[in-house]
Amino acid sequence: MTISVGDRIPAAKFRVSTPDGVVEKTDADIFAGKKVVLFAVPGAFTPTCHKNHLPGYIDQAAAIKAKGVDTIAVLAVNDPFVMGAWAKATNAEDKILFLADGSGEFTKAIGLEFDLSTNGLGIRSKRFAMIVEDGVVKTLNVEEAGGVSVSGAAAILELL
Repeated sequence: MTISVGDRIPAAKFRVSTPDGVVEKTDADIFAGKKVVLFAVPGAFTPTCHKNHLPGYIDQAAAIKAKGVDTIAVLAVNDPFVMGAWAKATNAEDKILFLADGSGEFTKAIGLEFDLSTNGLGIRSKRFAMIVEDGVVKTLNVEEAGGVSVSGAAAILELL
C-alpha cells in the first residue's frame, strides 16, 4: 500500500556518506520535530535525475529553507558511496541531505518502488516529492508519466 497524506513515515534506517565515513540515520533523526522536503529519484547520476531533478533543488535550496523547511533530502535506491559521490559532484553537500536506501527497504515500505529490471537497474524508487512535518506526510506528489513536474523544486516551493 502506498503512503498517503496524513500517514506517518515508517520506521527506517538510511545510510549517509560523511567525511568520517558512512553513518546510519533513522527516520527519527531526519523527521522528528522537523519540517522536511524529501524527494526521491530512480538513481543518482541518471540523466533526468542528475540534469533536471536535483539541480532545481540545489538552485532553490535557500528559497525552500526560507519557507521554514529544516532539511531538504534526496533519496535513491543506491549505496551510500554513490550518493556521497553525487553530493560531491554537484557541490550540494551543504544544501541537501543525500540518503541511501541501498536495498530499497524504505522505498518498499512506503509503496513507491518501481521495477526497472528490464533496463538492468533492478528495483528503484518512483520519482516523488513529499513535505513531511514531524514525521507526518503533509503533501505527496508522485510523477506518473516520467519527467519532472509535480516533484520538482518549483512545484514544491509553490506548496510551502
